[in-house]
Amino acid sequence: MPTYAIADLHGRFDLFTKAIAAITERGGGTVVLTGDYVDRGPESRQIIDALIAGPPAGQEWIALKGNHEDMMVSVCRGQAAVGWWMENGGAQTLLSYGHPMAGGVDLSVVPREHLDWLDRLPIVLRDGRRLFVHAGVDPMIALDLQSERKCLWMLYPDGFAGGHGDLHVVHGHHQFADGPKLYAGRTNLDTFAWYTGRLVIGVFDDAVPGGPVGLIEIIGEPHELALRGASEG
Repeated sequence: MPTYAIADLHGRFDLFTKAIAAITERGGGTVVLTGDYVDRGPESRQIIDALIAGPPAGQEWIALKGNHEDMMVSVCRGQAAVGWWMENGGAQTLLSYGHPMAGGVDLSVVPREHLDWLDRLPIVLRDGRRLFVHAGVDPMIALDLQSERKCLWMLYPDGFAGGHGDLHVVHGHHQFADGPKLYAGRTNLDTFAWYTGRLVIGVFDDAVPGGPVGLIEIIGEPHELALRGASEG
C-alpha cells in the first residue's frame, strides 16, 4: 500500500475531507499528516475532532506535531503569552471552539482532552525509506540528538536539496504557493493551502526510496470564500 503525506492544513477542514476522500478513491493506505492542523483557517476544531475519531476503513492515519500545535498547548497551559498565539492565528482556532467574537480571551473553550492529545503527538516518523517531520531536521546531527524545537520550527535554506543520510525528508512548515518543492533529498509539501485553497498530497511508494512517485492536487476555495462558507455552514 502507498503512503500519502499531507502538510499544513491550518483549519481547512474542507480540504482535509476532500483529501481523505481522494485517498479513499485510490484504495487507501497510510496517511502521514505532518502537523499544523490549527490556526489561521476557520475550522481547526473540526480537524482535531476528525483526527481523534480516526480514519475510514482502509486507511491508517499517523498525525505528527507541528509548531502551531506546540504553541497552542503551551499557551492554553499557561506556559507562554496569549498574545503570541493570537498573533499567529490562534484567534481563529478559538472561534472554531465556539469562543465569542467579542470580549477577552477565554482559553477554557478548548477541551483538556484536545490539549492532551495534541501534546502526545510524535515529532518524527521514520519508515525505513523516509523521515516525516513538520519543519525539518539538521542533516549534521544524529536523529536521536535532534532538537524538538528545531524539528518543529526550523526553515531550510532556499534550494537546499539534502535529506538526512539515506533518508528522504518529507515536511511542510515553509509555505510556497507554487509548491510543492521537490529536491533530491527532501520534499516540502506546504503549498500555503489555508490561504490559496490548493493542497497537494505527496504519494510515496513504500518499496521505492526517495521522493514522491505521484502528487494529488486538491482544489478548494481561497481563504475568504472558505471562511464565509464555514460561517454559513
